[in-house]
Amino acid sequence: MERREFILASSGYALSALGLPDMDSITRRTKTALPGAVRVGQGEVAAVRHMVKALGDSASELGGGHARHLAVRYLTQDVAPWLEGHFTEATGRDLFAATSQLVHLAGWMAQDEGDTPELRGLAQRYYAHSFRLAAEAGDPELSATALRGLAVQCVDLGYRAEAVQLGEACVEYGRHLDNPRAVAYYEATLANAAAQDDDRRMATKHLAISEAAIGKPTAAAGDSWAAHYSPGRWAHESGMILSRLGDLDAAEEHLHLALDIHGLDRRRTRAIVLADLGGVRLRQGDVDGAVATWSDFLDCADGIRSVKVQAALQDMRVRLRRYSGVQGAAELRERAARIAS
Repeated sequence: MERREFILASSGYALSALGLPDMDSITRRTKTALPGAVRVGQGEVAAVRHMVKALGDSASELGGGHARHLAVRYLTQDVAPWLEGHFTEATGRDLFAATSQLVHLAGWMAQDEGDTPELRGLAQRYYAHSFRLAAEAGDPELSATALRGLAVQCVDLGYRAEAVQLGEACVEYGRHLDNPRAVAYYEATLANAAAQDDDRRMATKHLAISEAAIGKPTAAAGDSWAAHYSPGRWAHESGMILSRLGDLDAAEEHLHLALDIHGLDRRRTRAIVLADLGGVRLRQGDVDGAVATWSDFLDCADGIRSVKVQAALQDMRVRLRRYSGVQGAAELRERAARIAS
């Protein structure tokens, strides 16, 4: 399948499904479980949520390539039989919501593991399946998050119109959530897609909405999937949106803020922020600042299995070729080559 056909299939699937959420499927399942099906309660739901957190923490630290097969094995061998088990309607909705998170995590891991047709296809299918599970659970936040995954995938592959379309659907699903971080998460997704589409008006509008939302006090995180979207993560994403829009001074300020308030406990996150900050400094003409920042990036990047980190390593090496006479540039390229190999 050609890349454009691949991503159109993903966006078409998700958007057509928006009008067809099967809100009664779990009710039917409580009446039609096969004889001998395993009994499922809140203990199993708690187990899925715990595994999502444990596997997600590992992937955030070391990259999606480190633990994806563990997530898939747990999903297929442990969780799949529970989805066909005996449960009450309330437990069923909680189980499907928790499984939507696990499936979404598997999609993120596949997307972060590498940029191959196979892994792109896996991510697409996981995100689409996560959306269906969330729709069956009746959870608009998880539905919006699954659509966000597809939108980000479109952005990464350069399918700008599809990214905007999915971003708009993502915002619509999250519009009535009483969760400022979730609203900020989805509005920033649309702002990013619009910036990639060179639509400054739309990008600026939704970035402002996102900023207003992230600045509001939030209740206890609970089980919110968007709880991890901290002000620091927002600062990183907004910094890159501003960079795309050409406001490099504001972009640098936001990236510094991201480093100050988020990412110190996550090597992958910090590495990516440092890589982006080095690129912004280079575009500003601050070559020495870029070299210093990229040196810190390499300190974080070693051992991380993430396509974003690998892409940043390659981007840095290419950009430094023209600065072979700058002190430290050649050494950085050599270090990057060793890490990438």
